[in-house]
Amino acid sequence: MKKKLRQQIIAKRDALSKTAIHAKSKIIQKRILELPVWQRSRIIMTYVSFGSEVETSTIIKTALEQGKVVTVPYCVPEGRQLIASKVLNFPEDLQSSTYGILEPRPETLRPLDPELIDLVIAPGVAFDNYGNRLGYGAGYYDRFLTKLNSEAVVIALAFKEQIVSNVYPEAHDQSVHMVITDDEIIEPKEEII
Repeated sequence: MKKKLRQQIIAKRDALSKTAIHAKSKIIQKRILELPVWQRSRIIMTYVSFGSEVETSTIIKTALEQGKVVTVPYCVPEGRQLIASKVLNFPEDLQSSTYGILEPRPETLRPLDPELIDLVIAPGVAFDNYGNRLGYGAGYYDRFLTKLNSEAVVIALAFKEQIVSNVYPEAHDQSVHMVITDDEIIEPKEEII
C-alpha cells in the first residue's frame, strides 16, 4: 500500500515542469519565512532539495543571512542514522552523496546535538491532513525526529499534489506539526505553532 502510494506521488511530482516546481517553491518559501516559528527559531535543520522536491536553497541562504545556525542532514547508512551538520558556507560545504543528494563533505562535517534544534524542515513523499508523513522508506527521519527536544517544531514542505487522504501511518512513523504547500498551510497541531 505505502510502496504503491510512494511510487504514484513521486511520479506525480516528477511530472511537474521545472518552471512549475520553481514557481510553487517560491510560494512555499515565502510562507515559511513569514511564520512566527521561523522568526523565533535560532537553530534550524533543513533538507537540501533534490530532484522534484520543494526547493530549499533560498531557505538555507536566507537563514544564514539572518544569522541563524543552519544544519543539514548527513546520512550514515549503518543504522540508517541522520547527523545534523552545521553549514557555514552554502553550497560550498556540500558535495553530492551516493544518492546524488548534497550533503556535508567529510572535512565540513560539524555535528550538532538534535536537542538544540528549534525547527526542522523535513522532506517527504506524501502527507495527509493530520500531519502524517510518508517518507522515502528508509526511516532516517523517523529515527532522527525522536531525538528532538519537546519544544522543537517540525514542518514539512510539499506541493499540493503530495497531499492525500491517507498515508497509512504505522506506530514508528513520526508526524509533523505543519505542512506548507503552494495551496494551503495544514496545521493539525496548530497549538504548538
